[in-house]
Amino acid sequence: MPPIGEAKVLIMATNRFEESELFGPRERLLDKGATVTLASLSLDEIMGTVHDEPGKKIKPDILIKDATAADFDALLLPGGVGNPDQLRSHEDAIALIREFANTDKPVAAICHGPWLLVEADLLRGKRATSWKSIRTDLRNAGANVVDEEAVTDGCIITSRKPDDVPAFTDALIEAIEAHA
Repeated sequence: MPPIGEAKVLIMATNRFEESELFGPRERLLDKGATVTLASLSLDEIMGTVHDEPGKKIKPDILIKDATAADFDALLLPGGVGNPDQLRSHEDAIALIREFANTDKPVAAICHGPWLLVEADLLRGKRATSWKSIRTDLRNAGANVVDEEAVTDGCIITSRKPDDVPAFTDALIEAIEAHA
């Protein structure tokens, strides 16, 4: 993989993503020179939330069904309750997550985002963290759940909440650079 300034990062999200968990890492990656692409279920604007209140909107660049891991160096999955809950029922989204993991590219999920890793069956035997309310789901999927800002186990990076965005983004950047 290239250094972070040449990296291509895909963010996958739909409506009701947690605003800071998409925009925070996105802005930091862009500031470091990475190319960041947003994939969603449609090309219509999607709206974030700030703790369940309506937040900023952003227009996706591509459709999830048209994205491929071969075109990117890492995948970022923001949380928010509605975002991963909607995406986990779309086979194209789950297949894309598996494709990144199967090619050992970093897959980073924060807050409720690890629900998507549960659906993709990527947490079995892995150390992981998430928002408190879904930790039982992670355990039931075979994860060794810990309470840390950011956890990296192989190509999987997980984080707990919006306050952890800086540590989460640092862990993603480190993972991308480690694979350079």
